[in-house]
Amino acid sequence: MEHHLILRVIAKLMIPLILVFALYVQFHGEYSPGGGFQAGVIFAAGFILYGLIYGLDKVRQVISPVTIRITAALGVLLYAGVGIAGLLLGGQFLEYNVLASDPVHGQHLGILLIELGVGTTVASVMIMFFYVFARP
Repeated sequence: MEHHLILRVIAKLMIPLILVFALYVQFHGEYSPGGGFQAGVIFAAGFILYGLIYGLDKVRQVISPVTIRITAALGVLLYAGVGIAGLLLGGQFLEYNVLASDPVHGQHLGILLIELGVGTTVASVMIMFFYVFARP
């Protein structure tokens, strides 16, 4: 697809904006619509667009399938780890109040970590699906 110059130039301009918007949705999702799932899908869409424009081999050079598997597992581990941390600190599974000395700060920290785990897992799995279905 090297002869589509306009698509390549527009993609180079849009992909960084897509990834920054995904980070905005990720870290602002606690206060407005959005969060981990939406941010993960937007983040994956940036990589999928890159793969569609520049080719599957190029996107695999940017982020390898092994890295995708590791980040998917780390996202799930982060989610479960927050729940287990709540148990170890004397609360219930995914009870955020016990994560900090102030319950409000514990709530904020817990939600931030849970949403980060969800976003990481969703983005990784979406990119993994793209790798599987885009295979020649």
